[in-house]
Amino acid sequence: MKVSAVVVSHGHAGELARSLPALTPQVDEVVVISNVPGSAEGAPQGVIVLDNPRPLSLAANVNLGIAATAGEYVLNVNPDAIAEPGAVAALVTFADEHPRCGIAGPQMRWPDGSWQPSRRRFPTVRGTIVRRTPLRRIRSPYETQHEHYELDERPTEPVQADWMLGAFLLMRRELLDEIGGWDAGFRHYCEDIDLCYRAAQAGWERWYVPAAVVTHAYAAVIDQRFLSRHTLWHARGMARFVRKHPERLLAL
Repeated sequence: MKVSAVVVSHGHAGELARSLPALTPQVDEVVVISNVPGSAEGAPQGVIVLDNPRPLSLAANVNLGIAATAGEYVLNVNPDAIAEPGAVAALVTFADEHPRCGIAGPQMRWPDGSWQPSRRRFPTVRGTIVRRTPLRRIRSPYETQHEHYELDERPTEPVQADWMLGAFLLMRRELLDEIGGWDAGFRHYCEDIDLCYRAAQAGWERWYVPAAVVTHAYAAVIDQRFLSRHTLWHARGMARFVRKHPERLLAL
């Protein structure tokens, strides 16, 4: 079996109705983790649904899906990520040709078709302060943080990346086995940064493959409201990342 897909749904049955029909023809198996009751209602025939007795963190759910699949490659797919035809094949073909590619990510686009900055640099202290405090109202990150969001580069050929949004990532199972999968200690947010960072530490490459195109709604809740539980979860996630990788504090 070549490619398995893992989709974690937390009340996203509506999104799955749009994303799964685009995904299932492109992979060998799909496992949906239903993190709350009813999260996978209406899943297409052939999709494996695992019902959680109690909600778990995103990373813990992804690990459950990885353990329940057999593919040489495992795709982590958000319910709101819709793969364009040939997107998975483009990622797999590239990874097959580059044996040290542990993670491959697609070009992401907003629902209106515009480019979405999914390829990013590892976080720095200064940049994180601007992005995750009211300072972002004064200095909009999507306009001023050119380096972090790679705003000046829109490559048309594959390029290496620090990390990419976890909404649609092709991961080599050999990599996952080596680094121990996703870190279930992250409640929500920053687990994709940590995954790519640990992959880099282990000598695995992360590649952005623009020939693969995925439409991603990307709610970006913490970009819209500061005083919310999501802001707290992100702060806790970043704190965990720094505790694990204190050398990042030197990257001012």
